[in-house]
Amino acid sequence: MNKRCFPGLSMAAAALVFFLFSGGCSGNRPAPATPVKAPVPAVGKQLPAMLLSAPGRASIRAYLGLPETAKRTISPGDIDSEILLIEIFSMYCPYCQHEAPSVNQLYDLIQSDKKIAARIKIIGIGIGNSAYEVGIFQEKYKVKFPLFADDNYVIYKDIGQVRTPFFIAIHNRGARKNLIFYAKRGGFGDSEDFLQALLDLAER
Repeated sequence: MNKRCFPGLSMAAAALVFFLFSGGCSGNRPAPATPVKAPVPAVGKQLPAMLLSAPGRASIRAYLGLPETAKRTISPGDIDSEILLIEIFSMYCPYCQHEAPSVNQLYDLIQSDKKIAARIKIIGIGIGNSAYEVGIFQEKYKVKFPLFADDNYVIYKDIGQVRTPFFIAIHNRGARKNLIFYAKRGGFGDSEDFLQALLDLAER
């Protein structure tokens, strides 16, 4: 950054301005560098392996269709749904905060139709966020679907260090299980249009 563009700013302040205007977020602190960057999730590819802490609350387990076991971790494939939509977010990302009401609206829209609710589940993964931070985001923005923490950036690195928010939809049953059919950074616009698009894409 050219300091002449921001006269009187210290280097630290200039760096902050650069971050705020550079677009997109990637967690609350810099992620450790990786020797080889993993590919970003793409349509037609398999979702990289993910391990998530198994939720303890009975209501969350019921929503995800998880059995009552002592299993400490789960994978997306353990979730009982035909379609799984994953939101990659960070509680510190202003774009994720702005998008939260739209995602909540999408969840409510899905749950309002029993047939669609039986087919589609939504989860969120907070990159660089602890379980405590994820809980703050969930409470502040009244998120009704399950959120998981990725505090050590393990999942973040495995999915190509994507900027947030990033949405991934996969087939979660049958021969195409784990196959990505939607992957895109940024908001999705109108909730009804997006839901219909997901249903249409899943049938192709």
